[in-house]
Amino acid sequence: MLLSDLAGKEIINLHDGAKLGLVGDADLDISLNGSVEAIILTSRGGVSGFWSSRGDRDREVLVIPWQTIKKVGSEVIIIDLQNKSEKIR
Repeated sequence: MLLSDLAGKEIINLHDGAKLGLVGDADLDISLNGSVEAIILTSRGGVSGFWSSRGDRDREVLVIPWQTIKKVGSEVIIIDLQNKSEKIR
């Protein structure tokens, strides 16, 4: 799968149905051997879903481990992240 195949897909949490963001707005954590370890989303104040309405000074980062991805569909990526607060930096 190419990175361009993931761009624009919405990330949805299976656990609570929350929309977490778009892959196009994310970073990827790639190991030295070339495997993807995680998708990293950065909050933008006021975005609905898991992000609180904070200003740009209080950005938060959500690290989504690659193994939590359950399904990649044509428009969405379904993940199962049961405890989001543990993944927020």
